[in-house]
Amino acid sequence: MLTRKQHDLICFIADRLNETGVSPSFEEMKEALDLKSKSGVHRLISALEERQFLRRLPNRARALEVLRMPERPVAARGKADSTGDVVSLLLPSAPPAPSRAASPAPRAANDVIEIPLHGRIAAGLPIEAMESAQMLPVPAALLGAGEHYALEVSGDSMVEAGILDGDYALIRRQEVARDGEIVVALVDEHEATLKYFRREGAMVRLDPANRSYDPQRYRPDQVRVQGKLAGLLRRY
Repeated sequence: MLTRKQHDLICFIADRLNETGVSPSFEEMKEALDLKSKSGVHRLISALEERQFLRRLPNRARALEVLRMPERPVAARGKADSTGDVVSLLLPSAPPAPSRAASPAPRAANDVIEIPLHGRIAAGLPIEAMESAQMLPVPAALLGAGEHYALEVSGDSMVEAGILDGDYALIRRQEVARDGEIVVALVDEHEATLKYFRREGAMVRLDPANRSYDPQRYRPDQVRVQGKLAGLLRRY
């Protein structure tokens, strides 16, 4: 079951692939759906990926493959979802004609999307308190499914992991982590830090990647995971 925007987007992508063999750019998708920013397009594509309607081709930035098309929606008596879009009710359809998306996936050019830039990771504030109007342009190939934001790295506690002062950490927003993952952890609802996440008995250990710093140990109730490192940007 898709929202109206999700349905409109996959139809637009499929039409463009059928016509040109190249998926539309994020800017073209934004304009076609009358969205305010390309981050809205990214969220819609992520939702279609999760529902297995679309797939991003690995190692190619603007390359989308339509896996399947939604069934014929009922135009009337849709139910509004939380975004105000109408959720389509689906009817059984006749045996479908050969899908226009059944052919091999086309190759597409690079694209860039914008994600929120919340501030410096050592600012000592919860991520929610760092909300700002700033956006950071990021190559789409660096991001997978899910919602992302960026933080500017401050300090040298992760240099041995290749994360330097002034880098931009690209974070996939999530609340759980596995041992060994680099996460944004909020400690005591006060200080946000970028560290390796590990469990040590009944404690949570946040490990730096710098021999000059010691691991930090906390009770599980003191640590709240706010995202996992998904990529890194560096400006020269």
